[in-house]
Amino acid sequence: MKVTVCQLDNRAAMLAAGLSALAEHVAQAGSDLLLLPEMCFAEWLAADPEPDQARWRSAVDDHLRHLEGLCHLGVPVIIGTRPVGETAETRQNRAWLWRTGEDLQDVHAKTYLPDEAGYWEASWYRRGPVEFEACAAHGVRIGVQICTEMWFFEWARKFARDGVDLLCIPRATPHASTGKWLAGGQAAAVCAGAWCLSSNLWNPPGSRADCGGLGWIISPEGDVLATTSEHEPCVTRDIDIEFARASKQTYPRYVLE
Repeated sequence: MKVTVCQLDNRAAMLAAGLSALAEHVAQAGSDLLLLPEMCFAEWLAADPEPDQARWRSAVDDHLRHLEGLCHLGVPVIIGTRPVGETAETRQNRAWLWRTGEDLQDVHAKTYLPDEAGYWEASWYRRGPVEFEACAAHGVRIGVQICTEMWFFEWARKFARDGVDLLCIPRATPHASTGKWLAGGQAAAVCAGAWCLSSNLWNPPGSRADCGGLGWIISPEGDVLATTSEHEPCVTRDIDIEFARASKQTYPRYVLE
């Protein structure tokens, strides 16, 4: 299975060019699955501490518009997140799964929300229920943890018990901590016994939003197969799904809790 991760510059003036380059990459690579960064079709709202209803509504509309055109990317399976909800009480950050010829499927609402400089998420939207259920596409079982949720490794272990093949982590994380996040992705992959994929937003240092890029593809044993960079914002690798399935029976996944 060919999987693609990316880092995407979601600033209004740069998004179209980034999406065009991504479309060219996945076409040349023949990707089977694409993971997009967290809420990537609008500028990062939570960079600002005060929620703004008009900006939220605009971000919802921008995501809906881009979601309607997913078929043009030519990838059979795409995963990402989007803002949903009309009021302060109903706003959420939801992960979605899209498959060619099928309706968009919401699979998880972000549960663990930071609230600090640059990432005022709990101020902007509400947490979803504590539910981490696997979804499936083309015979592959998928678990999704949105950004901060990666650090709650009990859910990666649950996904191992649920037999997921892919652990997908869409992110919006800063420049200064990319190394820490990569290490966490390696640990999550080992806990889940699954291929760990992550895509991140990227804005240049000093931008309004501190989004540092570094997407990754990591094996169930924690080996880093590929990472994205400013000079290589999209990467694709051919992965062995059977390796993830066999990994559930090896250390440390087989150890009883």
